[in-house]
Amino acid sequence: MTDYKDDDDGTAPLHGADGRFLPGRSGNPRGRPPGPSKQQKLLTRMLDEANDVLDATLAKAKEGDAACAGLILGRILPVLRAQSQTVTFDFDPSLPVGRQVEQVLAAIAAGQIAPDLGQQIISAIGTLSNVRATEELEERLALLEAKAIN
Repeated sequence: MTDYKDDDDGTAPLHGADGRFLPGRSGNPRGRPPGPSKQQKLLTRMLDEANDVLDATLAKAKEGDAACAGLILGRILPVLRAQSQTVTFDFDPSLPVGRQVEQVLAAIAAGQIAPDLGQQIISAIGTLSNVRATEELEERLALLEAKAIN
């Protein structure tokens, strides 16, 4: 693939064999046009009008517009995060995983813990169970490898 520049005498290639521009050659010899781009113009206009928009939004919020008030408060106040509370219920961690989950479900049914917190506890039990299973497999594999070596 060989292209020639229009401003040359037609003998100097613009692209190499791989399709890339050759050193010192450009697909845009005149460069970027001077002045701000469309995005820069839009950003400048938005920033110029920002104070008026803010004043109008604040005025509407003060008049009782719930959407404007929510918009402003959403930008000012920090987001509230759920905070879990400490709970106490009958739980025996030495039991098999299935029995542990049953204990959590019983505590949920009795109203001792909230359902969403119970779900988190059950998820944690499942994660711990997976970790223990992985550790057990690693131990068994190490024993088998030790026997194979001897």
